[in-house]
Amino acid sequence: MNARRTGGTRVIGLAGWSGAGKTTLVKRLIPCLAGRGISVSTIKHAHHAFDLDTPGKDSYEHRHAGARQVLVGSALRWALLTELRGAPEPTLAEMLARLDPVDLILVEGFKREPIPKIEIHRAANGKPWRFPEDPLVRGIAADVPPPCDLPHVALDDIEGVADLVLRHAVPLSVLLPASA
Repeated sequence: MNARRTGGTRVIGLAGWSGAGKTTLVKRLIPCLAGRGISVSTIKHAHHAFDLDTPGKDSYEHRHAGARQVLVGSALRWALLTELRGAPEPTLAEMLARLDPVDLILVEGFKREPIPKIEIHRAANGKPWRFPEDPLVRGIAADVPPPCDLPHVALDDIEGVADLVLRHAVPLSVLLPASA
């Protein structure tokens, strides 16, 4: 699945309660997909304040002095840090529009966003299933069989999860407004 061959980037959400194993799954899923020749980017939603910068570094000092954006670049990577400074949190569509083209974008979190999702469920959490309330759940990766007819695989079946993800991912163009 190459973005140039298939007409563009595809997107799928991985949603579930905290502690279900979403991040662990994504860490295992990325190399699996890369091994199939699929380029992957991710978007991760944080429900709390977070910082990627280190106190004492120049970029940190620039932001804390009041810079709205700080771009840090090197021969290995670059990062653009944007301080919202009271502006609204960007929408998922706005964040998706900022990513470079790849074959697949995995969206971790954003469980309430109107995008197709694979539900990640761990019974030990004691949390309810999301699928009855969210009609956009297209499949399930869980450590117990789900009480429904949705396609499902075991949480530790990475190849199976990769198949589910690829089967249910949708073109990015379906999710972005025409103006994005």
